[in-house]
Amino acid sequence: MPFSALGLSGPLLRAVAARGYSTPTPIQSAAIPAILRGGDVWASARTGSGKTAAFVLPILQLLGDEPRRRGRFVRALILVPTRELAAQIGEAIRHYGSHLPHPLKALSIFGGVSINPQMLALGGGADILVATPGRLLDLMERNALSLAMVSALVLDEADRLLEAGFSEELGRILSQVPARRQSLLFSATFPPAVQALATGLLRDPVRLEAPSAPGSQPDIVQRVIEVDAPRRAQLLRHLIQENQWTGVLVFVATKYATEHVAQKLRQAGIVATALHGDLSQGARSQALADFKAGHVQVLLATDLAARGIDILRLPVVVNFDLPRSAVDYTHRIGRTGRAGETGLAISFVSAATHAHFLLIEKRHNLALPREEIRGFEPVETEVPAPPTGGIKGRRKSKKDKLREAMSMTKRHLTSPLRRRS
Repeated sequence: MPFSALGLSGPLLRAVAARGYSTPTPIQSAAIPAILRGGDVWASARTGSGKTAAFVLPILQLLGDEPRRRGRFVRALILVPTRELAAQIGEAIRHYGSHLPHPLKALSIFGGVSINPQMLALGGGADILVATPGRLLDLMERNALSLAMVSALVLDEADRLLEAGFSEELGRILSQVPARRQSLLFSATFPPAVQALATGLLRDPVRLEAPSAPGSQPDIVQRVIEVDAPRRAQLLRHLIQENQWTGVLVFVATKYATEHVAQKLRQAGIVATALHGDLSQGARSQALADFKAGHVQVLLATDLAARGIDILRLPVVVNFDLPRSAVDYTHRIGRTGRAGETGLAISFVSAATHAHFLLIEKRHNLALPREEIRGFEPVETEVPAPPTGGIKGRRKSKKDKLREAMSMTKRHLTSPLRRRS
């Protein structure tokens, strides 16, 4: 099915063609007609599935049919969990809307930068606002905008929004949008908190779980290397130098680790930089831009900072620290092997994390062979797994977080959303 069969206007079809796309992805084929019909949509869409175009294109078409009202009003609101994703969606809106006869005003707002320019930019309102919840609330408290005229609401990566602790903020925001609106919820996974959110947010939604297109599965070689935890930085340096990798995204567990490991690599003559939530937005944007341009060889990132990163030709991903969530394993390695390219994903496993990686394998139906690198053979003995089979520290477990998020979501969403009947 070509894009022309989805009901999109001529200007939008020209914009799609200009980006080199000829055939829609499964989620685009399913979501675009459903959204154009005006109903609520609850879609399962993973990173790299083309979901941004799946909601941006029909929203551009629907908004283009009606003029914007004067005032500080927003017509379409897209909520996202990270600054990088907000910027990425804003750029997509500009590309897809470039051929419209009457350009729409689209803004991306997020924290980490001065709020004053954003307040000025919101003068006269906006057709489309892409926002992180925290900064949006800051602007609302300053009366910089009004959500009273929102006709389309999108929650992108809803599972990530809740995991990042935005349930309370979502409740405050949703209480300010009209009861009569079109709501679109996109989520890669459907934990209890997301299901509770969807129940309160959506009215008779179209449920979409688009299958992967034939041949669209990423071509990723997965390797597991056993190594003692204190020697991981040395092993990482060895692998980079021996294989002459030119672009490596390395996932670590903490902000401190991003800086610490990056410093170790720089001491070995490898150009490396860190990406984490404590950096200013300017520093985060610069680190990502340098990595994409090839000026930086290795990018050390935490999970939160790395969400929204879209790099078409990323050859290698390394799990320096294993993800706490089994779901995040797929998101991490999915950063490589895009757009028909072959990717490599390496996970370091120590005696302390052996049981946790077994759990990851079980959740994803994997059975990966273990490797040892000469000179880095592990000597630590295996740590017995806890009774639950998971790895828990002082932080709350994912189940505990989901229970809290579900409780918070119900408390903040139920009362304002019941008025939609």
